[in-house]
Amino acid sequence: MSAALDPIRLRAKLAPRALAGGALALVVFAALNVAIAALVVSGALDDQWYDFRDLGLGVQQLREWLDGRTADQPGWLTDVLRSTTWLSYIVTALLGATGILSFVGGVLLVLIWVERRLIGRIQVRRGPNRVGPFGLLQPIADAIKLIQKETLIPVGADRFMFFLPPVLVFIPGLLVWAPIPWAPHMTYLDTNVGVLYLVAIGSLATLAIFMAGWSSNNHYALLGAMRTVAMMISYEIPLALSLLTVVVLTGTAQLSAIVEWQSVHNVWIGMLLPLTLFTFFFSSTAELNRTPNDIAEAESEIVAGFHTEYSGMKFGLFYAVELGNAVAVSALVAALFLGGWSLFGLQEWVPPYLVFAAKVGAVYFVLVWLRGTLPRFRLDQLMAFAWKYLIPLALVQLALVAVEAALLRRWEGEGVVAFGGFILVNGLFTVVAVRGWARFLGYAPEREPLLRPMLTTGVGGIEAADRMRTR
Repeated sequence: MSAALDPIRLRAKLAPRALAGGALALVVFAALNVAIAALVVSGALDDQWYDFRDLGLGVQQLREWLDGRTADQPGWLTDVLRSTTWLSYIVTALLGATGILSFVGGVLLVLIWVERRLIGRIQVRRGPNRVGPFGLLQPIADAIKLIQKETLIPVGADRFMFFLPPVLVFIPGLLVWAPIPWAPHMTYLDTNVGVLYLVAIGSLATLAIFMAGWSSNNHYALLGAMRTVAMMISYEIPLALSLLTVVVLTGTAQLSAIVEWQSVHNVWIGMLLPLTLFTFFFSSTAELNRTPNDIAEAESEIVAGFHTEYSGMKFGLFYAVELGNAVAVSALVAALFLGGWSLFGLQEWVPPYLVFAAKVGAVYFVLVWLRGTLPRFRLDQLMAFAWKYLIPLALVQLALVAVEAALLRRWEGEGVVAFGGFILVNGLFTVVAVRGWARFLGYAPEREPLLRPMLTTGVGGIEAADRMRTR
């Protein structure tokens, strides 16, 4: 091998250049951050449309400018449209919808790779690493593969009803993003009934799932759909109770106002109501059909559940919706229980939507972590946990929070003392109520005999190998 092609010498020659390039990039990055910090401190960005800390300011000023253009429109046009702000309504609606679609589409493409890589690391394997650098092109390869696969329709299936569910199941997954606040002025639908809107939109997927199982003309798909519908309806009750608890505490059903309440009081609702946070999170995993509640697609259950007969890109749409809904639930947990875009004053220096995105990523990591480690429940265990445990405890927690909210509104010393007391009371309630209710229902772990590790002593392992050698 010639000296010019010697990899060791080539690496030694390129190393100083790489170090110089990395140092230059670091200097440029530091200078850019200093310049941005100077702009923020000087106040030059305050209330300007180019204030990158809150992209909603630019949209708000665009709306005002468009309203000024249509203020002098002809009277007949006002009579037809019944509004002088129709242009700003259409333009801002299109901008917001484009932003949501772009975010969800990009996230779905990236998270397929992220989730498979994380689960691979959790389970001590590599995950996708062949297609493209670090396996980054694996989602594109999977999409091409699914598109090329033949789309099969079962004999006797209702063709029209069979084609609808993969499309209908996407509608709630996109509509749920409307009331989620990314920043103080970055909410697509800032309605005062945001929590009620979430409950209504979240129940739409149940119809699409049952339609998918029924239209397949397959008994296994129908039974799988019925099991999934029963699970989703059961867990909608504790989920709605947890949302109602948040509304009672904050006094508003508007998601942006709930985040603002946490920002003003410098406290997270998840710290005040740990049992409510767990109820919402666990119920959401049942709604998402994710581990440990992925009964619908469990290999140990009825084939593949409601989408047994779906192939190709139709199956890909169901899979993509699952990932998208997981991100949406992560966003709801971040907004309702983790302070949303606020972080104890840090949002004044860091763009609030980046703070919110970091919290969403942290919650999504927990979902992936659970999927990579926990086994799944049986269906009877899952249903019993909803009706016997979560719903009674959620009702008692709601009554306790109603009393605390009344005290909070009348407490003149609202602050560290009040919220500290509520954190202590609710924490003790969580421990005592969970243990006491479990004991009441007959849970007694000390009476259960300890099981020996049969796989390592009786089937495999060092002792079993020694016994085999002596025979």
